[in-house]
Amino acid sequence: MSVLVAFSVTPLGVGEGVGEIVAEAVRVVRASGLPNKTDSMFTVIEGDSWDEVMSVVQRAVGAVAARAPRVSTVIKADWRTGVNDAMTRKVESVERYLADD
Repeated sequence: MSVLVAFSVTPLGVGEGVGEIVAEAVRVVRASGLPNKTDSMFTVIEGDSWDEVMSVVQRAVGAVAARAPRVSTVIKADWRTGVNDAMTRKVESVERYLADD
């Protein structure tokens, strides 16, 4: 099974520059040992179960909440049985179609 979760955590009430605080969330994700990728909008994490992945998301939000009076979180999840390494395989599928252009 593959559970992919894309999420963003935004600290509120701390001013405009939030990169230092957002980095706390990314540290939690990277320390989890689960496959992950961070870009300018979201962090994607992949695990074998809902509980495994959401536990990391909860800890990441908690790390930001420890430094901000308010936290906004956006979460998108893809839960699929019979699949693993979905984070890589989904992108590879799209790239194959683009290579045909």
